[in-house]
Parts: sequence; C-alpha cells; structure tokens
Amino acid sequence: MAADDPKTLVSTEWLEAHLEDPDLRILDATYFLPGVDRDAKAEYATSHIPGARYFDINEIADARSALPHMAAPVEKFVSRMRAMGVGDGHQVVVYDAMGLFSAARVWWNFRLMGKNDVAVLDGGLPKWKAEGRPLEDMPPILRDRHITVQRQAHLVKDVTQVAAASKLGDWQIVDARSPGRFRGEEPEPRPGMRSGHIPRSKNVHYASLLNADGTMKDNEALRAIFEAAGVDVGKRTITTCGSGVTAAIVMLALHRLGNADVSLYDGSWSEWGQFEQLQVETG
Repeated sequence: MAADDPKTLVSTEWLEAHLEDPDLRILDATYFLPGVDRDAKAEYATSHIPGARYFDINEIADARSALPHMAAPVEKFVSRMRAMGVGDGHQVVVYDAMGLFSAARVWWNFRLMGKNDVAVLDGGLPKWKAEGRPLEDMPPILRDRHITVQRQAHLVKDVTQVAAASKLGDWQIVDARSPGRFRGEEPEPRPGMRSGHIPRSKNVHYASLLNADGTMKDNEALRAIFEAAGVDVGKRTITTCGSGVTAAIVMLALHRLGNADVSLYDGSWSEWGQFEQLQVETG
C-alpha cells in the first residue's frame, strides 16, 4: 500500500476523507485506446466520484498537431481549466476508469504547467467502486477560477531531443509499452507504424509497476523492477510509450522513488514509429 502523497499518489481512503474540502478538485481523466469499444465521456456522465469534472485528454490537447493528444498550448490549458473551475490554490486529484492508466498523463500535464499540487488516485475508479464508496451522476456546479501557469519546458522532450539522447546516451530512455511491442514482435495498435523501439532504450512495461487492483506497487518493488530492466532510478530519464499516456505512469513511479529529473517524450512511438529516417531497433 503506497503512502499518501498529495503531489504523487493518494489512496481512496484519503480522497473520501477529503471529499468535502473546498479546495479539492477531482478530475475524471478516463481515456480508452483506439479500438476499445467504450465511451469515456458517457461513462463519466452515468457515474463518477462526487464533484468530479471530466478532463478530455483528446480535446484539451494541441489541435495543430497531427499526433494524438499532444500537450495543449498554455493558453488552451488555462482557458479549459478556468472554465472547469480548476485554479490556483486547489489540490487536484485525477483518476481514471482503468485503475491507473490515463490519470498519470493528466498529473504530468499539470506539472508541465507548473502546478504540483496534483495527485493520482491509487487504484482509480475500479478500486473506489469495489470499496462501495459514493458515486453520483450529477454534473458539478462550475465556477470560473483564476489559474496562473508557468510551463516547465524541461518536463517534455521533442523528437530532436530524444534522437540526441538516443545517440549520446546522456539520458536513459525508458519505454512503457509491452515487451512484445518493444521487441517488435507485436503489431502497433495505430496503422502505418513500424515495429520496434528507440535505440538504447530500456523496457519497463507500465503494467509491471501495478498491482492486480490497479494500485502502484510499493517503492521496494518498483526499485527492483527498474533495476532488473537496467534502469538507474537516480539518473535523468526520458519516458516514452505509444502516445505519451503510459509513459507518465513510469514517470510517476520514478517520482515516487525520488527522481524528479524525468521528462516525457510527448510524440512517443506515434511519432518515432512513422519516420523512416529515425532508427529503430528490434529484439
């Protein structure tokens, strides 16, 4: 059972105890991979944690990019959060309907904007439901709230920076995809992508960091998993995955282990896998 930390992970017990806090903001950041026949927004409307707002990863994104759900420009993030009544002085808790899947992406999104009072709900909605905790179908009452952001450019990497890191080895690159996709043995879910991984990257499947109930493993277990994959938990790291969602779970785990020098490759394999001029390794 991971210890409660309002800057990384909090338990269902912690959240229920703080539900009435005036400065708490809860976000449902459920996102399903292409090909999964579920509607995140409709599920939110039917049932969510009391007071939760819906954070649409595909909409609060950079519409100018052809890549899926790239981080939104500052102005768009600010306008969406203000309208949702999320702003300065708030403690934000993010959850998703998978347990721990897309919520970590939104945790990173807030940190990218310089907002660090944000935590992921450990075990997410499935654990909350399994424990019989309160749910509602009412939309929350939204009041515009001022939000000040300061983009933290060091928390995100673009393809040029990742290519340099791959070549020089001055950052370690950790890929959160499944071992089969990493080795190039399983097809990519998005059409037109090559199979394999970024040269010199290490593989830590995000699912290996989680318990069966979708909660994150304790620090001792996390450390052992990273070490077994050849990852130095103290070294500066770039995390990557299919489209920048599960890479944030690896980042969250490294934060739990005290490594704050972690950046996320936002384009991830959706970008790297489509350009022939970028090298790919298999096996």
